[in-house]
Amino acid sequence: MQLFYNPKLDNSASQFVFTPEESHHIVKVLRKKVDDMLLITNGKGSIFEAKIIIADAKKCKAQITATKKKHRRMYWFHLVVAPTKSNDRFEWFLEKATEIGVDEITPIICERSERKIVKPERMEKVIQSAMKQSMQAYLPKLNPMTTFEEFMAQEREGLLFIAHCEEDEKMELKRRVAPDKDVTILIGPEGDFTSNEIDQAYEKGFLPVSLGQNRLRTETAAIVACTTVNLINNG
Repeated sequence: MQLFYNPKLDNSASQFVFTPEESHHIVKVLRKKVDDMLLITNGKGSIFEAKIIIADAKKCKAQITATKKKHRRMYWFHLVVAPTKSNDRFEWFLEKATEIGVDEITPIICERSERKIVKPERMEKVIQSAMKQSMQAYLPKLNPMTTFEEFMAQEREGLLFIAHCEEDEKMELKRRVAPDKDVTILIGPEGDFTSNEIDQAYEKGFLPVSLGQNRLRTETAAIVACTTVNLINNG
C-alpha cells in the first residue's frame, strides 16, 4: 500500500482532503475508488489508516479509521555533508540516506566546496518522497545550508566523527559507533576537508574515522557512513 504525507494531520483528525495533485494521483493513476484504503503519515511518527469516501480527481476525501504511533529509534543520527558539484548526485544521497535511515541532515559549505547554493524546497521534496517510498513514519530534519565555521560554533552531544582523507591515525567507523548512542558524522567535499578544518573539528571533539581503504566520492562516503551506523544499531 502506498504511503501519503501530510504534516498537518494529528490524532484529532477524523477526515482528510488530499491536495489536487495527490487526488489526481490517487483517483486517475492508482485508480482508487470509494471504500479503498490508504495510509497517510504526518512525518512525526503517526500512521493513519483512511478509507476513501469521495473519489474525486480534484478533491479526494478520506475518513480516518485508525491511527498507529511508531516509536523513534533509541539514537539520533545526524549526517553533515558538503553538497556535491552535481545536484543529481546530492539528491541521490538524500534519497538513499532517507531510505536507509537518518534523523537529521545538514548541508555544509567548506573551504573546498564546489557548490555553495542549494535548493531547499527541492531537497525537501526528495526526502519526503524517499520517506513515503520506504514507508517510514518520521521525516528526517533538513537544516539550512551552513558554513563549516558556523557549524563548529554550535555545541554537539553524543558521538562525534569526521571522515577525511588525510594521513592520520584513524579507527574504522564500525569500531567507533556504539549501539543506541547519538552520532554526528562530517563528510567533506570532493576536495576533502582542509587541514585547518580538520584541526577545528578535533578541537571540538570530533574523532577521525575511516570508511574503508578505497577513496570514496562524497555521496558514496555519506551512504557508507549511513549504512554502517544503521547496521551497528540494527544488526
